[in-house]
Amino acid sequence: MIMYILWTLMFFHVSAQRWTLFDEESKPKREGRVRLVGDLPSSGRVEVYHDGQWGTVCDDGWELAEAQVVCRQLGFPGAISVTPGGQYGEGSGPIWLDDMNCKGLESSLSECCFKGWGVTDCSHKEDAGVVCETGTNITSNHQFSVDNSLGLSDDLGLLFDSGDGCDFRINVQDISEEEELTFCVHRMILMIYPELNITNDSRNLRVDVSETCHPHVSAFLRYLYTRQIDVSITSAQCLHQLAFIFGVKKLMEDVGRAFTLLLPEDNTFLTQISMYEYGIRTDDLVLQENVLQYLSWNCEYLISSPVWSTISFHMMYVLLQRSDLILKDEALLLEALERWIQDKGDEISSDQQASLLNHIRFLLIPVDKLYEMQFSSSVLHQNHEKLYLTGLLRGFQFNALPFSKIRNQMENMSSEYLSRIYTGDEWSLFINDTTVNYPYYHYGQNNRIQTFSTPAHPSALYREQKVQWQAQVFLSAQECSNYGMSCTSFPVARFYGYGNQNMYTSTIRYSNRLILSCKNENNVFHVQDFKNDMAVIPNNSSMGLPNPCPDDYSFRFVARPEYI
Repeated sequence: MIMYILWTLMFFHVSAQRWTLFDEESKPKREGRVRLVGDLPSSGRVEVYHDGQWGTVCDDGWELAEAQVVCRQLGFPGAISVTPGGQYGEGSGPIWLDDMNCKGLESSLSECCFKGWGVTDCSHKEDAGVVCETGTNITSNHQFSVDNSLGLSDDLGLLFDSGDGCDFRINVQDISEEEELTFCVHRMILMIYPELNITNDSRNLRVDVSETCHPHVSAFLRYLYTRQIDVSITSAQCLHQLAFIFGVKKLMEDVGRAFTLLLPEDNTFLTQISMYEYGIRTDDLVLQENVLQYLSWNCEYLISSPVWSTISFHMMYVLLQRSDLILKDEALLLEALERWIQDKGDEISSDQQASLLNHIRFLLIPVDKLYEMQFSSSVLHQNHEKLYLTGLLRGFQFNALPFSKIRNQMENMSSEYLSRIYTGDEWSLFINDTTVNYPYYHYGQNNRIQTFSTPAHPSALYREQKVQWQAQVFLSAQECSNYGMSCTSFPVARFYGYGNQNMYTSTIRYSNRLILSCKNENNVFHVQDFKNDMAVIPNNSSMGLPNPCPDDYSFRFVARPEYI
């Protein structure tokens, strides 16, 4: 498969992670350090140092496991509690980390999983904080950190450049063996990377990479010494391939984020599918997730494209497990799966077909389509009749029985009853007007203020009970002021229900979503939830994906009810 890539020259810096136990201002600032800003040394707002400046951490996903990592990184025994929501005051500058997911055993905060540096939809009102244990019985034997390693990276870089004392040769060959480069390096440096299996007796290593990657080998080898490298879109794939060969997983993840810039560029989905398969071959989980998220957001366009029938079983399997698929309804997804299985023919075994069908959320198929489905004569339906009948039965039960009756069963069905992002007309509303400024309040004349109604819930029990919604998009402080609000960043979206919504708060909650897409190409490039009915649109640099149409995109408001 030919990989279509629009190479745009963009640079970012990947630096080593170096930590010490304390964080006084007098110490050198280095990548990944953390500090607490507050009245006491053991509690305060968490800030992390990245790319030359301090920034904060959003409290989304901020729990005790994350606090334990911060406190231990600062030299405290552990954490007592977390403090969400800017309790220690609002920070300034960038919000570096969002949606943190730590196991609690990491040695530093940036070793945890997160969206990516500066990728966030938070404001400083959500700056996270911690309260650390101070410990007891501290004596004169209490240890402190001495760290004079600030210049070590530069010194090792100079050692690589000079070649002094090198005792190991790396021979880089083109796959055709027509071109060859030789580098003299230091065996001790390579022994840091266990996947190379370098021993004291080793004298050389042969590396096979294409000739187009040869210009980037020297910079990569220097990274092994310094943990610093400049990455461009033109060098990203070569550096990623070399990192895979040498087993440098951290560099693979960092470089893999550069591929994210390419995702919105290809509406045929050929590039994205190629990237995913490449991520599978290189075991790059970050690259795989970035691609899967983009394909999930653009699922409805993907299933109508010619490449739908070409995607692998593995990709189909992981896509069907996701709740961030954006499409009209679950019935459309089932129809697309049936078509994909039919196109694959004997390539997909009966057991594989069943494993895929088990991830269709029959409970959420609209009840009228659920009724029509029982009369289907498709080959797939006939081959898996018991599976379909079980799905239909569960679907009818979900639509006919009150929540109190099925609550215990739902806990056992896990994601089967969780809504994806369904954009059928009864659940969503488009606002396309993103250019005209409305400086004064004129009810009915602002195209960015619209109302619509949805059923209270997809279940047939609630379909006739309506919830009224108002969707608003503000482009200026004056527009916000017209509606009695104070806004500091633009554009900002507001989505709130009124009328009968409060009748269902004990049973139903609304995890609503805002979808941004290009008007002409229907390319979804950003999805976020609403916090207190508000969604502040991040700027291009803090989005997970770049905005390919910054001056011509639309807002889609999606009501997303689910049982509590």
